[in-house]
This record gives sequence, structure tokens and C-alpha cells, in this order.
Amino acid sequence: MKIAIIGGGSIGLLFSYYLHMHHPVCLYVRSQEQAERIRKNGLSFMHSGEEKQIKLDVKLISEWQGEEDVTFIAVKQYHLPDLMDQLTAFSQADKTLIFLQNGMGHIKLLEPLHGKILLGTVEHGALKINSHTVIHTGVGLTKLAAYHHSSPMRQEVKKMLNDDNFLFLFEEDYGKMLTKKLVVNAVINPLTAILGVNNGELIQNPDFFAIVKRLFAEIETSLSLVNSEEYFQNVIAVCEKTAQNQSSMLRDLMENRPTEIDAILGYILEKAAERDINTPIIEAFYLAVKGKENRVGE
Repeated sequence: MKIAIIGGGSIGLLFSYYLHMHHPVCLYVRSQEQAERIRKNGLSFMHSGEEKQIKLDVKLISEWQGEEDVTFIAVKQYHLPDLMDQLTAFSQADKTLIFLQNGMGHIKLLEPLHGKILLGTVEHGALKINSHTVIHTGVGLTKLAAYHHSSPMRQEVKKMLNDDNFLFLFEEDYGKMLTKKLVVNAVINPLTAILGVNNGELIQNPDFFAIVKRLFAEIETSLSLVNSEEYFQNVIAVCEKTAQNQSSMLRDLMENRPTEIDAILGYILEKAAERDINTPIIEAFYLAVKGKENRVGE
């Protein structure tokens, strides 16, 4: 099975390394510079103090034409709109597209696409050191759910992709799956980004934890969460499991990159506005992150 991975960030590099073990993989990146570095140096993968290098086919994103059996779209959500014309033009009925974005704002973009569409959440920790090096900082799962297809695709994709070292798990309901990840991102990412702390400190510091609870309460109301305690305990569990990690949003701000705040808190603010719900804490952290984004380059 041929696999395409669109996006040369930490997740794109991580997936390229693991999936190349059993399948031909082509990584599609935005810049010619990154493509040339990977061609010259190979892809460097680091985990538990070990470093490995692999040779990898790499092309520019503009060269993707949907020829592979499965394409993972691993770009940040704010890059997706620029890709949709290309994805729509080249998506095919017998091919599979898998979207790995944070948040839920991208769902409304998927309707024009052809073929088998999956949505995914990535629970692995990955840190991109440079254009051709990724560290696997935490082993997790990739969860997948069908956008508008069902059981036949599940078995087909599981058979193609599953590997004991890089597991995929199928979920029945993409909405619940994405909401669970959204809630985690909505609490951990903006708080760590503004407070400048690692994930674990949000629950270890009692004052920070008080903010966590208040922010979660507004998120719970805005999204009309059922069994909200399950969502809250999942946030705590992720903080514990990734205690020493920096969130992707904190790293984005530290490295002068745009964040996914619009796809995360921005989406929740839209849902709150639809129901006329007052969300002062969500709005405060949304604006704080946007303000830091606007300082990039100063």
C-alpha cells in the first residue's frame, strides 16, 4: 500500500518514520529547503536515547496528486483552507484521506471531498528538532473515525496500517472522539502557552489548577458536554502522562509560529455564541494567545 503524508511538521515526520517500515511512503512538504535537507540527510528519528536514520521519498505539497492509496493530512488546521482546492481536485473514490488536525473547525471543509474520509486524533508526543529530525517524546495511540463511511473501511484501514509499535484504534463516533481531544487541547494548550509552564504544572500548582477548573466549567457549558466528569478526568490524566512536556501551543509561541488557537478556543467561542453563553475566561485566554501571536516578529 502506498502512503502519502502531507506536512513536514513533528507529526508528519513521526508518521513517516513508523509507516515506512511496512509501506512505501512519500512525504510532501511546503518548502524546497526542507525537501532538500531530507533528501541529503535522510529522516532522523530519536526515541529513548536511540537515534535512527532512514531514507525517505520527499516532494513538495504542490506535487501531490492523490495517487497513493492512503493520504494523511498532517498540516496545522490554519493551513488546510489553502489545500482544499488541491485535495478536492485530486481526491478519488477508491482512495482514503485521513485528517489529523486539532480542533473541530475543519469538519465543515470536508463535504466537497471524494473517497473515503477519516478523521483522527494523535496521542503521541513528538518534537521536531530541525527540518529532518523528530523526537518521539511519548508513545500513545492514533484514533480514527469515519466521516461518512462505516464498517468495511474500518477493517480495511486497520489491516493496512496497524503495527504493534504504532497502533491505530477505531472509534464509532468522530464527533465524540474529536470533542474529547478538543477539550484537552482547550484546557492545556492556552493555559501552558500563557503561563509558560509544562503540562504537569497545571495540576501540581493549586492556583493553576483552580484556573483549570474554571476554564473547564465554561468549556463544559459551551459544548454541552454529557458525562463531563469523564472529560475532566481525561484532562487530568493527559497532564499526568505528559507532565514534563511542553504543549504544542507553548512551543509555537516560543518559536514565533502561529498557533491553532482559532481552531481550538475560537471554535468553542463560536459554539458559545450560538447559545448566547457568557464565556469571560475562554475569551480572556483566547485574546491573550492572539495578542502573543501578534507580537511575533517584533
